[in-house]
Amino acid sequence: MKIDLSGLSVNYELEVRKPGAPWITLAHALSTNLTVWNDTVAALANDYSILRYDLRGHGGSAATEPPYDFPTLIDDVMRLWDALEIKRSHWAGLSIGGMMGYGIAASSPERLLSLVACDSRPDAPPDYAAYFQSRIDKTRGKGMAGVVDSTIERWFTPSSVAQNIPAIGKVRQMILSTDPVGHEGCCKALQTLAYGSKLPEIRAPTLVIGGAEDKGAPPDILAAAAKLIPGAKHVVVPEAGHIVAIENPAVFNTELLKFLRSVPA
Repeated sequence: MKIDLSGLSVNYELEVRKPGAPWITLAHALSTNLTVWNDTVAALANDYSILRYDLRGHGGSAATEPPYDFPTLIDDVMRLWDALEIKRSHWAGLSIGGMMGYGIAASSPERLLSLVACDSRPDAPPDYAAYFQSRIDKTRGKGMAGVVDSTIERWFTPSSVAQNIPAIGKVRQMILSTDPVGHEGCCKALQTLAYGSKLPEIRAPTLVIGGAEDKGAPPDILAAAAKLIPGAKHVVVPEAGHIVAIENPAVFNTELLKFLRSVPA
């Protein structure tokens, strides 16, 4: 479905099997789209009302000229929630989606029931920011085809790559279908990532979860982030890299449901 948010066309999907069930919003990673959550939707749909959407410049949502920043991406969410009359929601975000969750939890805590940050580091040190500049440079020259192979190698475990698991083909197509303008906009946002100092302010029940073999957000960085958030839980998903929701959905969904059911109603 499409909705116009003051001139920005946003693509989203709802799964509401039980009216009145608590909302959970799912936000995807850079150069993917809302279909990365297909397995998660199947696991949650009997107990939660689910909103998933495509970030600005991704999937079916319109791209605007870069750069983007986190306040802009978060404002998109707030306007979407308001348009759909969602007053409060659980939030599960993958990579940039989880980083947005840190920002929402710090700036608009009244809108969150809980926060799940998946493979989401809180800050962008110089080498991390430089990585996203390299992505921008490559896509300016060759389009999304210029980053697809290196992204697959960075995001998935060597074992998954060697076996060429079905998830790799799905993610490869998501990357190739991403608008290079939207990709660059979000890369620019990622270069400005700076939520580490805000983590101690977060009061929402929080799960920080990530793959055991994640190169971009390794377990030690996520563990350190979780320690800064009062009461947060940290979980490491085995046999997974950066895209835990699609590389090891069985373990990820089990841990997600366990956490959500622990959150007071």
